[in-house]
Amino acid sequence: MKKITLLLALCFFSVARAGLFDDDEARRAIIDVRKKIEIQTEEIKKSVDDIKKFQNNLIEQQNLFENLRNEIQRVRGEKEELTQELRKQQAAAQALSQGIDERLKNIDERLKNIDERSKKFEPVKVKLDNQEFLADPAEIRFYEAALATFRKGEFAVASEGFIDFNKRYPTSGYAVMSLFWLGNSQYANREYKDAIKNFNNLLAKDPDHARAPDAMLSVANCQLEMKDVKSARKTLDDLMKKYPQSESAAAAKERLSKLK
Repeated sequence: MKKITLLLALCFFSVARAGLFDDDEARRAIIDVRKKIEIQTEEIKKSVDDIKKFQNNLIEQQNLFENLRNEIQRVRGEKEELTQELRKQQAAAQALSQGIDERLKNIDERLKNIDERSKKFEPVKVKLDNQEFLADPAEIRFYEAALATFRKGEFAVASEGFIDFNKRYPTSGYAVMSLFWLGNSQYANREYKDAIKNFNNLLAKDPDHARAPDAMLSVANCQLEMKDVKSARKTLDDLMKKYPQSESAAAAKERLSKLK
């Protein structure tokens, strides 16, 4: 019985000892596990922190990217506005340039027209009955129009034309010839007194003129038409004395011979 009791005690002690050893190993294993868990937990916390930092960095980068994208869009918008404004300014500048070119062309045309018009009004040299003088284009046209009327036989109209000419251009180089044709127009209209007056004006104005002998002979003709033979003889005699070499002097001599 004692043997059995001892044996049982030994077994119990062995089992108890074995259980004691098993608990220590378990504790150590649990401690190791806890340490590993703590290490892993720390690592997980660190990883989580790293992930949070990464997420924060990613968010910051996304925000920065978004800001950059907004800035790029804003710059592009400003660039587009500036481009449109530049195009408008270029178009306006081109239109202004074209307008200036057109104005310059118009000014050139006007200057050319002014030059041409000024040339029309510039005096030109005229040679008439061996005399040279300057006359305005309008003056020349006026005189030639009156003379053309005389040559068409419209003596009354021609007379008015030469009278107007003498009033407008009293110092003209055509003045003497205008008096001559005026006298002839009046002679043709049988206005003998007026004709004599204008022929005498010619002789007083330029006694050495090439038409002076003809004017003097015309005075005598007017006097004869007026039956003033005495005055006509004196005029014809004076004509031969004053212009002896002229054709009018020869005609005066012939008429005197017929009057005697």
